[in-house]
Amino acid sequence: MSTLSIVGINWGDESKGRMIDLLAQDYDIVVRYQGGGNAGHTVINEFGKFALHLLPSGIFHKDIANILGNGVALDPENLFKEIESVRAQGVTVTPDNLKISERCSLLLPWHRDMDGYEEERLGAHKYGSTRQGIAPFYSDKYRKKTVMAGELFYPDHLKEHLDELLEWNNISLEKVYDRSGYTVE
Repeated sequence: MSTLSIVGINWGDESKGRMIDLLAQDYDIVVRYQGGGNAGHTVINEFGKFALHLLPSGIFHKDIANILGNGVALDPENLFKEIESVRAQGVTVTPDNLKISERCSLLLPWHRDMDGYEEERLGAHKYGSTRQGIAPFYSDKYRKKTVMAGELFYPDHLKEHLDELLEWNNISLEKVYDRSGYTVE
């Protein structure tokens, strides 16, 4: 079995997705190993024109297993919208051709909020965020303060873990940004 890795050098729009779309037809598995929905690439094929942000480019090839790996900033809301968008244009997305690592961390609503609040706080010195929550997400990921996809299968543990994460994140929301905190409800 041959393998091929397309690796960027952290410059953002490096055409990795377009290269993967071009080469995917020759492989059985496409793995997206990192990144989030703040960037994207356009794919034009027999199904139409698509702007992908989270889905791996192999999703258009029905016999390819696509995997979202543990380094991906997985925004469940945006992933669901993207899946529905490609399905509406005739693309099949099922558990057979899209798999999510149970160690993939979830980007949650407070990440997006904090991204926007930080831009507001910085004012004229803002860094030009896409406000998708990527910076706060990766900050939490490296501090080991995220929810992993596999935790969704253990609701009692998940609630306890969310309570701990919200206690931590609400400190920033309330004390730094003067905003209301989140609750599990």
